Amino acid sequence: MSYIYIEEASQANPLAEELRGLDRLALDCEAAGFHRYSDRLCLVQLTTPTQTYVIDPLGFDPTDLLRAPLEDPDVEIVMHGADFDLRLLNRDLNIRLAGLFDTQVAASLLGASQLGLAALLETHFDVKLSKKYQRADWAERPLTGGMLDYAASDTRYLTGLADILTAELDKVGRSAWAEEECRALETNALAPPVEPDEDPDPVLRVKRARDLNARHITALREALQWRDAIAQRRDRAAFRVVGDPPLLEAVAQFPRDTAQLADIKGFPGALARTEGKELLKRLHAVSQMPEEELRGYPKNRNRGPGRPPPEVEAVADRLKAARNQRADELGLDRGTLMANGVITAIAVAAPSDAEALAGVEGVRRWQIEAVGSELLAALSAKP
Repeated sequence: MSYIYIEEASQANPLAEELRGLDRLALDCEAAGFHRYSDRLCLVQLTTPTQTYVIDPLGFDPTDLLRAPLEDPDVEIVMHGADFDLRLLNRDLNIRLAGLFDTQVAASLLGASQLGLAALLETHFDVKLSKKYQRADWAERPLTGGMLDYAASDTRYLTGLADILTAELDKVGRSAWAEEECRALETNALAPPVEPDEDPDPVLRVKRARDLNARHITALREALQWRDAIAQRRDRAAFRVVGDPPLLEAVAQFPRDTAQLADIKGFPGALARTEGKELLKRLHAVSQMPEEELRGYPKNRNRGPGRPPPEVEAVADRLKAARNQRADELGLDRGTLMANGVITAIAVAAPSDAEALAGVEGVRRWQIEAVGSELLAALSAKP
């Protein structure tokens, strides 16, 4: 499989020359969040009309190389499922990508039953992508030849797929729909990340934690904080340090020594020997706490706006019925035509015309074209 691997800035001159004056390229990124504590950008893959390049942002900073073409709205950047990659490029390289054409968005607006890149390539090109390295550690260096081959394959067929999907969108009059969705993806990537609660409680992410008593919950918090500190220090995903089930068992047992800790099923023996004393110290401290200092599972936690009042739910049900019927007529997934959260927002706002409907947060112009009249009719209908 032919590609050029660029590990340092001195190797990038051929790509820099080719990017000048280019009006289209395919792009993909690989991150390391599955294996590492952070989800930093680890690879950038580009396919131009003549060549595929695999760029190593851990070897050098490719920002100056990539900024001009990726931020030029006149250069079409073909990607698949771009949302996360756009955020990575903005966060790690400070690149605000423009000119996006997302093949996953296009396929969804055409009513494709399977939206994964592998499925689409098999359908349109009879190409079968390997899944061997789907969860590879892309922060690993050196990368194997198989990993690089896999990465290069992700962009090789993207522009050809975009050509097919563009023609189909034009045929059914939905090109403007895809355009609007792609511009929205670009804008959303620039939004600051949603801040977590001021005091996020890690026990909320652990299955079965709700059933523990206050002492065990307090001990579990200590165990999770211990694991997180190790994960951050080692730059490893927390579950790869030690899984939740062994931690829960340690909390249940309050082991006396590292040997007993290592005997817990699934608890890494090396971790028990090298880091276990700190965990045992924390657990012992919890075992000695007076009852009034223990903090059990969070109660009455705010989980969002909650269930709307019955009258709003009734309106939302009418809107969903109208949305569902129209989605079936268009051959679209119902959530693709309009998400339930947007439907609820419309029920609350109760717009009386298309202009007011357009003012509801989350409503796109193409959705008003596709289903706006049906939604407004459902709003005006008597229960």
